[in-house]
Amino acid sequence: MELTDAEVEALGSRGYFVRDGFLGEPQARAVRAAALARVEAGTLKPAGIRRGADHSLDTSVRGDHIEWVMPGAAPELEALWHRFQALGEAVSSGAYLGLGRFDVQLACYPGGGAHYARHRDAFPGQSNRRLTAIWYANADWKPEDGGVLRLFPEDTGAPVEVAPVLDRLVVFLSERLEHEVLPAHASRLALTAWFYGRGT
Repeated sequence: MELTDAEVEALGSRGYFVRDGFLGEPQARAVRAAALARVEAGTLKPAGIRRGADHSLDTSVRGDHIEWVMPGAAPELEALWHRFQALGEAVSSGAYLGLGRFDVQLACYPGGGAHYARHRDAFPGQSNRRLTAIWYANADWKPEDGGVLRLFPEDTGAPVEVAPVLDRLVVFLSERLEHEVLPAHASRLALTAWFYGRGT
């Protein structure tokens, strides 16, 4: 996998890029089915905010349910994990970010207005996430379903809204871009990879 020149430029200048058709429709639908199976099996847990002793549940801030995805998961989810791995290598070589390990999380917003308030993915004073990559698994998404990702690029100050449609990938610099998930009025599925710097 390689980044296009436009993607490298966008990541450097705006802090993000969007790529549609990341997996191709047949594989995207297979990953969606595997993700839905995890949701329906009841394996996802309410997501918290903050880390360590400050960790808490607060649906006024964050309303999704999550599960970590590891190699050895369902074959379709493992295939996406490997695709994320290739993405990290491509960003490291194309944008010179020097990425190392990464974590992958499946998240489901159940609808009913569940959202995630404005935040950054990098925690102050910690071994920080460098890059966030979100892949969406929402077939037949409609605007009234909600759950749009709103990014706040530093260069313009004007928010950018990204619809969470099936097989769309959003990649942004974790320490640089604040973002939020607007209220979801239908079930909303995403798989996110967070990449750390080498040696962290």
